[in-house]
Amino acid sequence: MSEHQAAAPAAADPRFRADVLAGLAMRPRAIPARWFYDRRGSELFEEITRLPEYYPTRTETALLHRAVPEVARLCGPGRAVVEFGSGSSAKTPILLGGIAPAAYVPIDISGDFLRDSAAELQQAFPTLPVLPLEADFLRPVTLPGAVDGQPKLGFFPGSTIGNMEPLAAVDLLRAMRGSLGEGAQLLIGIDRVKPETVLVPAYDDAQGVTAAFNCNLLERINRELEGTIPVAHFVHRAVWNDAASRIEMHLEARRDLRFTVAGQSFEIGAGETIHTENSHKYGERGARVLLRAGGWTPIGEWSDDQGWFALILAEAQPFATAP
Repeated sequence: MSEHQAAAPAAADPRFRADVLAGLAMRPRAIPARWFYDRRGSELFEEITRLPEYYPTRTETALLHRAVPEVARLCGPGRAVVEFGSGSSAKTPILLGGIAPAAYVPIDISGDFLRDSAAELQQAFPTLPVLPLEADFLRPVTLPGAVDGQPKLGFFPGSTIGNMEPLAAVDLLRAMRGSLGEGAQLLIGIDRVKPETVLVPAYDDAQGVTAAFNCNLLERINRELEGTIPVAHFVHRAVWNDAASRIEMHLEARRDLRFTVAGQSFEIGAGETIHTENSHKYGERGARVLLRAGGWTPIGEWSDDQGWFALILAEAQPFATAP
């Protein structure tokens, strides 16, 4: 290649293309939240976790410090820790440092970000096998052969389970059970219902970082799918849907717009939105029922003093054949 020739852009993920085209064609419009997390999206999310309005990260981090000794007692040493949607693995050292794991398998859809995070964690735990796996954890995954035969501890912090509709959340929990196997355990973070005055600012911060995170999805579409979306004519919206017990994020068109994506034409009217994310909030009983529906039996639970967030340790016990 001569120095005057530009490299061809990498081919877009066909699943990304299919989800975007289908989502823009449906009514109401919606694009799955998992496509937020290209490298830039992952970086912006890490910024979000440090915002003063975003309570989940600091609340869960403090709770994890408090809970780990009891988690270690309940799960025992020598488990392979499998983190679903590992991102920066910021909370992972708290867990790994307290339970004497046999290996660590971070799973994430953003490959570059995953490898960078895994390399940093390997430096922090030089004797621990760190085996990054680039995959969409919403589907059953085949774990590295190096952890075959080892008992597993799934780790799913951040209340990511809340991003899914309850039916999809149950499907994911069942997929996790299938990936980890009977007898495995799962440590999961679940955000609880709380006042709207706390919830909405957490998803619409004063600095506009969450707005940039939401709009980055449109930038990604333009970059990877040859889109012509006028990003500046969309605005971030975060609203509390009490009936569904969830925060919703939308991208709202400021005026009537026409654009193309992957050669297909679309129109959106002023005030119409593209629904990009849900974050469901669960009460105490609802969280336990959700886990049981997914094949996991709660065996330990911890919450902060305000009752804003919960960590639950659950086990994939044999299915009962009778009441």
